[in-house]
Amino acid sequence: MQYVDFETGGTPASLVVNTQAPLSTPSTKVKVSVMSFGINRADTLQRQGRYPAPQGESEILGLEVAGVIAEVGENVTQLSVGDKVFGLVAGGGYATEVIVEPSHLMPIPDGMAFHEAAGLAEVFLTAFQCLRTLSHIKPANHVLIHGGASGVGLAALQLCRHWGVNTAVTASNSSKLSQCQRNGAELLINYKQQAFDEEISKAWPDGVEMVLDMVGGDYLNRNLKVLKQDGRIVYLAMLGGRYADNLDMAQLLAKRATISGTTLRNRSDVYKTALVDDFKATCLPAFSTGELVVNIDTHYSITDIAETHARLEANDSMGKLVVSW
Repeated sequence: MQYVDFETGGTPASLVVNTQAPLSTPSTKVKVSVMSFGINRADTLQRQGRYPAPQGESEILGLEVAGVIAEVGENVTQLSVGDKVFGLVAGGGYATEVIVEPSHLMPIPDGMAFHEAAGLAEVFLTAFQCLRTLSHIKPANHVLIHGGASGVGLAALQLCRHWGVNTAVTASNSSKLSQCQRNGAELLINYKQQAFDEEISKAWPDGVEMVLDMVGGDYLNRNLKVLKQDGRIVYLAMLGGRYADNLDMAQLLAKRATISGTTLRNRSDVYKTALVDDFKATCLPAFSTGELVVNIDTHYSITDIAETHARLEANDSMGKLVVSW
């Protein structure tokens, strides 16, 4: 099989295509012939040596794939050779074949291309987990989404619109804010020109039930300021810095706030299966009707793999970067 190799600690230019022996298929899993795969920040961090693969998982980069079932383990009954599928992997996605837990795969919606499906699982399941599984967001609630033009941000906006949830977003320029608005954002905040906490307080004096934050850094107390009582702040990343400013315990206690961090990659198979099942039942049909769509920024050939990492590290994207073999 072919796969994308890399130099740990190296630049995007260190990404090269190599070959190795075909993978064997365990009795409880399936082999997917990968047509396309998505690019995620976890991939760039792993290449940099800052986010190793979970113990026992493939060292090859890649957390989401779309393709065709090539082999089925003898104990697998829910999938068949030839099925078109997409889903999550804990590693190994940047390859022409990958071994996958069957319950982490979903059927590709009618009319959806492989490269679109390759950009669906990670961002939508992450957003779904934060909004529904962790925060129990309900119709007419208010949510603030930082990094609104990111893949997860745009997915979260669409889910909120689908569920009748009010949304505010922060982004760095008018183009990104326009993209957010097309995906359902109601309150648009350019964080380079406006203070998001002041804008939220003016538009929604009662505050928000949830903040979805990929920035971290000094946003913590400002997030607390706009949070309603019993609200929740969910952290997904730390693009603005690893350490927050001094936590205002008075605000935390007065708001009875919950602050949590989450990732998907190192969750248990049982957790991922339950998440996929819930998403498949409640949201997947909306992709066939066009109520939910995958935001693809650029669809690349495998020969341009280095450019995808360079662009993601430069924050030069709106939506997903995906690659096809």
